[in-house]
Amino acid sequence: MIRYSFVLALALSLCTLIAPAVQAAKAPDPIAAAVADAHRPDSEKQRDANRKPVETLTFTGIKPGEDVAELLPGAGYFTRIFSKVVGAGGHVYALVPAPSPDAPADMPDFAARVKAIAADPNYSNVTVVVEPFSQLKAPVPVDLVWTSQNYHDLHNFPGLDVAIFNQMVFETLKPGGIYLILDHEAEPGSGARDTATLHRIDAETVKKEVLAAGFVFVGGSDVLRQPGDSHAVKVFDPSVRGKTDQFILKFRKPKK
Repeated sequence: MIRYSFVLALALSLCTLIAPAVQAAKAPDPIAAAVADAHRPDSEKQRDANRKPVETLTFTGIKPGEDVAELLPGAGYFTRIFSKVVGAGGHVYALVPAPSPDAPADMPDFAARVKAIAADPNYSNVTVVVEPFSQLKAPVPVDLVWTSQNYHDLHNFPGLDVAIFNQMVFETLKPGGIYLILDHEAEPGSGARDTATLHRIDAETVKKEVLAAGFVFVGGSDVLRQPGDSHAVKVFDPSVRGKTDQFILKFRKPKK
């Protein structure tokens, strides 16, 4: 009887120790939960197979409670996902360049779509920042600066110095913060030649430009690579649209 009591007590003790670990293992992944968010439009969910948001955001290392600056958010595909990942303890700053003074009167309001997201109570931790490109940064230091399929356009804005802009990103990040660049790959060695025509840029050129601002290269991801893309056609061409060869580069601001 004594031996049985001892074994029973030991088993109960082990269960007490193991239970929290099992519960933690079953806790929902915040990125997967954000992608599964019921409030995301079906039109965006249909793009998940090509854009692979779970894999790409997992590569960033983003966590609940962090602050994110999303450069050129477009229609807000990633904005909603970021909002849910960082949760109530974090914040998302959607950075949209203000129209230039000489912009056509009928130029689309690029901030309108993401402003609609920020106005939605389901994404109340989103703030839209509209400033001239030379001043476009988050109002507070952030953990992550992210830009998706847009870095090449930095070479196409009149008067914008890419070197100065990358330095501004560096200053916006907290020490140890991440600068994540996802874009359409160009022909090797083409540099920035195709940024305005094919909307592509050579990944090695991006690395060189970002490292010059003081960042450290962490690594790249091949999750969006498409070997069948020749790199010779515009990214909007029906033959490759939604299936372009894309690189993901991760840089870190040194902690000291």
